[in-house]
Order: sequence, then C-alpha cells, then structure tokens
Amino acid sequence: MTPLERARRELKAHPLALDAGLAAGVLVCMVAGSFALPHGTDGVTWGIRTPAPLSLLLMLLAAAALVPRRRAPRTVLALTCTLSVAECVTGDPRAPVAMSAVIALYTVASTTDRTTTFRVGLLTMTVLTAAAMLFGPLPWYAQENLGVLAWTGIGATAGDAVRSRRAVVRAMRERAERAERTREEEARRRVAEERLRIARDLHDVVAHHIALVNVQAGVAAHVMDKRPDQAKEALAHVREAGRSALSELRATVGLLRQSGDPEAPTEPAPGLSLLEELAGTFRSAGLPVEVARADQGTRLPAAVDLAAYRIVQEALTNVRKHAGAGARAEVSVVRVGPHIEVTVVDDGSGESAPGNTAPEAGGGHGLLGMRERVGALGGTLTTGPRYGGGFRVHAILPVSTTDNRIEGGTTAPGEPV
Repeated sequence: MTPLERARRELKAHPLALDAGLAAGVLVCMVAGSFALPHGTDGVTWGIRTPAPLSLLLMLLAAAALVPRRRAPRTVLALTCTLSVAECVTGDPRAPVAMSAVIALYTVASTTDRTTTFRVGLLTMTVLTAAAMLFGPLPWYAQENLGVLAWTGIGATAGDAVRSRRAVVRAMRERAERAERTREEEARRRVAEERLRIARDLHDVVAHHIALVNVQAGVAAHVMDKRPDQAKEALAHVREAGRSALSELRATVGLLRQSGDPEAPTEPAPGLSLLEELAGTFRSAGLPVEVARADQGTRLPAAVDLAAYRIVQEALTNVRKHAGAGARAEVSVVRVGPHIEVTVVDDGSGESAPGNTAPEAGGGHGLLGMRERVGALGGTLTTGPRYGGGFRVHAILPVSTTDNRIEGGTTAPGEPV
C-alpha cells in the first residue's frame, strides 16, 4: 500500500478530523481574502485593508459550522447562508464568508438527489445573490455579486457530479458483488449436482452386484455342508458378480475422471442391449425374471438407454431384496409413440431367502436415483404397490430429444455416464 493510499484510508476512517481540517483551511482562505482589495486602481491589492472584528467573528463562526457538515448538511447550509447574508449587510468592506456557504451547498448536493439539489441550489443562489446586490456595499452589477452567483452554481454542480459518480461506482460494485455471488452459487449448485450424480452412478454400479454377492454368499453358507456342489456354484456366482462390479466400477471411475489418459477404460455404458444378460444374473441368484420387449428398431440416445438399463437393474435389485425367495418379476420394454415405457413388476409372494433371514436396511437411494435420472431426461416415473400384492415401477422416457446433453447418443460433461 502506497503512502497516499494509506493516508486516504486514515482520512476516511476519521471524517470529523478531515472536516475540521477543511474548516481550518476555509478559515485561512477567508481571512486572507478579507485583507485584499479586489478593485484597486492596479487590480487586486493585498494588505491595504483590515477586516472588521465583526467580519472576523462571522468568518470564524462560518468555518466552525463546517465541522459537522456530514452529520447535518442542510442545517450547516442554513447556518452558513445566514452568516453570509449577515456579512453582506454589515460588512464594509465585505469579507468572503459566502465561501463557507458554497462548501455547505456542495455537501448537500453530494448527499441528496438531483431534484433536491436543484431546488436547494436555486434557493441558496437566489438568497445570497439578492442579499449581495440589494444590501451590499457595492453596486448591484459589481463583479463580486456576480461571483457569488457563479460560485454557488459551481458548488451545486460539483456536488451533484460527485454524487452521480459515487452512485455509478456503487452500482458497478454491487453488480460485481452480485455476479460474484451468482458465480459462487452456480459453482456450489454444480458441485452438489456432481456429487448427486456420482453417488447415483456408484449406487447403480455397486448396489446391484453387492446384492447378488450377498444372496449367493448366503446360499453358499446355507448349503455348504449338505450340498457342496451347489455351494461351489454359488461361490462361482459370487466371484463373477465381484468381477463384474469391479469392471463396471473401473469404467465408471474412468469416465468420471475424464483425464484424457489413453490407458483409462473406455468401455461403453450399459444399455438395453444387455437386458437379457442382466436378467440372467438375477435368474442365477434365484429370482425368476421374464423379459418382454416391443421396441425393435428403436435407437435410443445413450443417456436414455443407460437410464432404462439402470431403472431395470435397480428395480430387480429391490425385488430381490424385498420380495423374498419365490417371488417372480416381469420386465417389459415397449415403444409407445415418441416415448419408450419401461415396466418392472413383481408378485411379492416370496419368503426370506436361505441364509438371508435378517432384514436388509435401505435408505431409499435407489428410488431417488431413478427419479433423478428420469427427471433429468424429461420423463416420468411412477412407483408403488400393486393391487393384490407386489410392487410396480413404471418409467416413461423420451425416444428422442433436442437437449444438447443427450442428442446424437452422447453425453455432455456432468451428465450421468
């Protein structure tokens, strides 16, 4: 910080001291001007006249009145104008007491609106000029009288200009602060959306495979002693589910990183083309799944294809977790006009699976994730119990969209992958 900036900061921190210094400077100027004869034979002549004691008193009072000019600008203006008029009537020769009124008028103009400045300035100009012309010791057409008129106009104009500049600077600062707040809020919103997206993707990838691992491990533990061959088969499914989970997790993390690393995984996101394979993993876990499709020839954008796959995956995972062993699930994918409808239903007639007698806790993140995916694509999701037992998940997704995020089968950064 430069010495000038430090001095300006100190002065702003102590406005009363600054005004006291200004008042002292104005007093010096007024007293010095009172010793000059402005209209001598050789022009302005200094030191040939002495101000009267009353003029010195009026100058002292006018200068002292400027000290509280920031706290009560209009009161100070009225007081200095009164002292100036008194000096015009009694002073002979006249002292420049009106200088204090010009400073007070500047203060009023710099702290009020333009309309008030015009009215107050016109009134001050009229009062001081009329007093000087009508009651002063000089003829009404004297240059000093016209000087009072000019200086009051300059004071009002300068104050209004300063007020306008302060208003412009304040507006620019407010716009900058508002823009900064908007950027910060937008950044926080994007971070929150990204966190939700990552949580949803990780849930979709991990929850399904962990659920299968859980049920197959329970089966293996249940039949280990009596049917070791079935236990080995269940453990093989556990190994396969773990391998698939690691593979999908690695692909998802690679896509989230978007680092440009040539060694990063580039496996495509799963879609409805893998629906039968997905159903097969649940069948191997003991959940009968029937798949019916009536969407042949439909080419879906990548985000829609992925969302449909994840909806089926999460719905079947919930069936396996909550419907119990012996339950059956049906999956249907149907093209209806400009939409594709994905429905997953179960009969809810199962009992607890072997080795899985403890109830499973869930936080409802799966259904929430499905709603977020469908909502982001402009679709609708309906979930709820079926009449007669069971549960139904029904999603309606757009087959095509003009949204740049998913048009042409690609996803933009920040979209679900």
